Amino acid sequence: MEQMKRTTNCGALRKQDAGKTVTLNGWVHRKRDHGGISFINLRDRYGITQVVVDEGAPPELSALVGELRNEYCIAAEGKVRSRPEEMVNPDMATGEIEVVLDRLVILNRAEALPFQIDDADGVKEELRLKYRYLDLRSPGMQRRIRLRHEVSFAVREWMTSQGFYEIETPTFIKSTPEGARDYLVPSRLYPGKFYALPQSPQLYKQILMVGGFDKYFQIARCYRDEDARGDRQPEFTQIDIEMAFVSRDDIVALTEGLFGYVFKKCLNRDIPARFTRLSYEEAMEWYGTDKPDLRFDMKIRDFAPYVGSGGFQAFKDALAAGEADRQAGAAKGIALVGGGVKALVAPGKADYSRKQIEELESHAKIYRAKGLAWMKVTGTTETPGLEGGIAKFFAETAQDIVKGLEAKPGDLILIIADSRRKVANSALGAVRSKLGRDLGLCDPNQFAFVWILDFPLFEFNEEEHRWEAAHHMFSYPQEQYHSILEQDPGSVKGDLYDLVLNGYEQASGSIRIHDPELQKRIFKIVGIDPAEAEKKFGFLTEAFKFGAPPHGGIAPGLDRLVMLMAGETSIKEVIPFPKNSFAVSLMDDSPSEVEQKQLDELHLAVVPPTKES
Repeated sequence: MEQMKRTTNCGALRKQDAGKTVTLNGWVHRKRDHGGISFINLRDRYGITQVVVDEGAPPELSALVGELRNEYCIAAEGKVRSRPEEMVNPDMATGEIEVVLDRLVILNRAEALPFQIDDADGVKEELRLKYRYLDLRSPGMQRRIRLRHEVSFAVREWMTSQGFYEIETPTFIKSTPEGARDYLVPSRLYPGKFYALPQSPQLYKQILMVGGFDKYFQIARCYRDEDARGDRQPEFTQIDIEMAFVSRDDIVALTEGLFGYVFKKCLNRDIPARFTRLSYEEAMEWYGTDKPDLRFDMKIRDFAPYVGSGGFQAFKDALAAGEADRQAGAAKGIALVGGGVKALVAPGKADYSRKQIEELESHAKIYRAKGLAWMKVTGTTETPGLEGGIAKFFAETAQDIVKGLEAKPGDLILIIADSRRKVANSALGAVRSKLGRDLGLCDPNQFAFVWILDFPLFEFNEEEHRWEAAHHMFSYPQEQYHSILEQDPGSVKGDLYDLVLNGYEQASGSIRIHDPELQKRIFKIVGIDPAEAEKKFGFLTEAFKFGAPPHGGIAPGLDRLVMLMAGETSIKEVIPFPKNSFAVSLMDDSPSEVEQKQLDELHLAVVPPTKES
């Protein structure tokens, strides 16, 4: 092999290299025979070079070439020559030259392929994941993994330039409640005890702030035992950031600078220096989600002002039931918003058929909507009208409704009512997102960033009748709410912030609690007594007793960032070895059973699942 080791790669040769003798190593991408001449497209991760076997080649060389099939791994030696003008391939970086083969060594043969490498993006996901080592050779995966590397490198460049240290935190940690189930690692030395894999480095990065490292970052591996989906995996990577002596605006500004640098460096794209900002309430009221896609407008409107003068009883009942629930909650000290009737204007879609509207209604019902009412805007701009659906109930106020909703003739008005305003918003927000996709409004080459700010600090669990942390228990309540934390948890806003990109949560963070007494108050509100808090978080609260500085952070998701930069919709497309939708690795068949000896060493026994489980 030493004599046939490559002297250049398959993407490097140009016209000025004509006359050089070179050795290339790579895979046979394609082979074509034309009479006595053979053409081999030889590929490595740098590109493709055409290798030619001219007429009159030695018989032993021709025999070897005749044996070649796609994905044979070979070494090829020959002289570079310029292609005739009419044979230049402008679609190849090496298209002005070819290498005339003098010597060939087959380094390894390939069996019949389960799919063609250059068509891998169109192959079923199951097959691609089973033969991931072949899928990784495809142009799409090669491009996306290169982008992932470039993004990671750019992150390190930017963070280092801003004075941050990259510090590793443990992957064997104490199991603490952080929202999802932990992956547990049994200890052989301490039977019955377990490490957990980190859902995030949350507690450790806070301890680093106590330790005086005021600017920390890490490209961190994280693990959560939860159901997989397109933008979620059991193991994932985040750009973990923490800073001391900062406010929310400091972290927001740093993150905007980081993303601006990464997009310019990796895509040569300029993005706004300052991103759009919305409060949580604005996001929910206008877009029905705290992850709004702002590549298209189509805001949700309030239809409640028109309900009283109309004759559609279902809308009136929803508002009345919501008000009754609100008053009942107030009597128990629980702040509820009440009901809502919300409208969405689909521009130019008055031609939607009943079947298409029913498809939208089915989608809304996934999000607990009871139905989807509709009306079509008719007439002229000066004298608009409404027809179809529930239009007859609002005939007298048709012009007021069209004007108030800023609709135009030819538009379709969609309405959802519910006694819980959040349901009306969320369901209509889901319809908005579907329309955005169906109408081709989600341009993958457009990047729309938005900060979501002022999240509620607590959420009320109606099933367990208790308050829970909306994000996590270490988020700082905004100063103006400190005096009413216990009296009115539902009204408390946290110093929380999410960054959303094209409808995906791209980063989440908060200013943290650094005062042990304030942390105890939060534990008490969410139902964690002092003994339990000491057992689960004692090492953190103990650290806070020794001059913990004010601090905060954020954690952009690397997988989702690269996914969106690559124009994809699944993080499987940017992770070298992902799991499938059932958290299974089809390539190595994990998770798998282990030998009884291993279980015995860990003092573990496998209990067969019951019918109930």
